Amino acid sequence: MKDKKITVLAEKCVSCPSKPCQIGCPLDNDIPAFIKEIKNNNYQEAFNILSSTSILMPICGRICPHQKQCEGACGKREKAAKNVAIGNLEAFIGDLWLKKDWSFPVLPINNKKVAIIGGGPAGLTCATFLRKNGYNVTIYERHNYLGGLLVHGIPDFRLPREIIEKVTNNIINLGIDVKYNHTLGKNISLKKLKKEYDAIFLGIGANISNKLNIIGESLENVYGANELLEEKPKIYYKNKTYAVIGGGNTAMDVARTIKRKGARVIVVYHKPSSVMPAIKKEIRAAKREGVEFLFSTDIIKIIGKNKVKKIVLKDNAETYELKCNYLIKAIGSHPDDIVKKLRIAKNGSNIKIDGEGRTSDSKIFAGGDVAGNRATVAWASRAGRNAAYSIIKYLNIDK
Repeated sequence: MKDKKITVLAEKCVSCPSKPCQIGCPLDNDIPAFIKEIKNNNYQEAFNILSSTSILMPICGRICPHQKQCEGACGKREKAAKNVAIGNLEAFIGDLWLKKDWSFPVLPINNKKVAIIGGGPAGLTCATFLRKNGYNVTIYERHNYLGGLLVHGIPDFRLPREIIEKVTNNIINLGIDVKYNHTLGKNISLKKLKKEYDAIFLGIGANISNKLNIIGESLENVYGANELLEEKPKIYYKNKTYAVIGGGNTAMDVARTIKRKGARVIVVYHKPSSVMPAIKKEIRAAKREGVEFLFSTDIIKIIGKNKVKKIVLKDNAETYELKCNYLIKAIGSHPDDIVKKLRIAKNGSNIKIDGEGRTSDSKIFAGGDVAGNRATVAWASRAGRNAAYSIIKYLNIDK
């Protein structure tokens, strides 16, 4: 049945011959083509087009920074195509996939085995495209759930958990094996996996919060945003004051999460508001919910005996103190220390890869945050997809 509201959104697309929206999409989704099928009420064909390049449509449609990617490219390059709600259209098709259980071509399993380390966006996408092409895939995940940062990095008010669960279940049901509670460097090793599998993909992310490197950082009640969202420590929120240091999407996610638990939240960002990297609609949402902001402000020191009591801030030439009970660091992240121990080349704290996702070990591929790829879900998914094709190429080379 035709959805009139969705049709109205789709009709705004004028199908630019140059496809600037597709150029702006990290996954290279053929956006004009799938929107054309929506206009024609061919929803399953729209899904077929999207699923040829992506597997996370219900997720990317909701959380991607569309104004900085597909929608932003569309509006900037073709004024006639301005305001096409590409994210909403993608989420609509993705949700129909989950509801109607549409399928896509999957080749019979062959005798080549691939291990995927990490069940986040990169790992899930890599596993899917390998399985679609007939490969025997096993995902090793350190948690007892799949999704990675989709689950513990993005609050459920932005991305409902049932959406993630349905997507991951659809991926598993392609015939992918999953081994939960398996952590690289603890109960699995690359040495052992290399003996058992024909190729390995590392998509373990980069979820260790960076340090501020200031006095007082070792005090109690100083947390990294990534760890706070993932580990959910038992701490007090109601009527407490939290300072969140940072201006990206993680800072907005943690600030809004804490605010919803009854705390006063003050975001401290060292540059003007105009250059904050967070998605604009998330900044607006945070402000509506009562999150406070201090722009062009640096944190100099954290004060307290055992626990945080206040922080010293500098705004231009003025230095002053701000009382707070907790301080949350949201200034970026890096991979787990296990990466340092891996016998493959590094690029700083990240795994070094070439343009096709290959590491210095011919049997091992990597992608996503652990390899320093751009830190969005769509870019991680692209890295996983591209690595899958590189693995296929590697496994089909006569040795």
